[in-house]
Amino acid sequence: MTEIRYVRGDATVPSVKGVKLIAHVCNDIGGWGKGFVLAVSRRWPEPEAAYRAWHRGRAANDFGLGAAQFVRVEPYVWVANLVGQRGIRAGSKGVPVRYEAIDASLVLLADKAVELGASVHMPRIGCGLAGGTWSRVEPLVTERLVRRGLAVTVYDHGD
Repeated sequence: MTEIRYVRGDATVPSVKGVKLIAHVCNDIGGWGKGFVLAVSRRWPEPEAAYRAWHRGRAANDFGLGAAQFVRVEPYVWVANLVGQRGIRAGSKGVPVRYEAIDASLVLLADKAVELGASVHMPRIGCGLAGGTWSRVEPLVTERLVRRGLAVTVYDHGD
């Protein structure tokens, strides 16, 4: 079995051959404007537009915690919008991250990656603005993606 590969760099520019799926965690209230999504939006307008339309139409679609949306942005690059956080602020119910929602969305991500024959690229999802800890997310990534034989690269931004 392979393991998660950790690299320094920008998850929006994976430097491997073949189909690539770039995954990140979104909130369940339609907010897009802080964190990793800014890097995504600097490169492609489609993921934000698709996410906002998905949220607007939520009464008639699957938008919600644990859901995943896949947006093709280049011939061999897709972005996965994973709904894995409740709201955007820490409050009386704790931090916004919802590990069970990340887990559910990773199952959908794995299915899509297998279907596309894609490698998976991500920052430390759920661990930035969502307030999660990598020690809780990493086992989910390992269980849902690595154990299915998918190549997963996690990017730490900066030098």
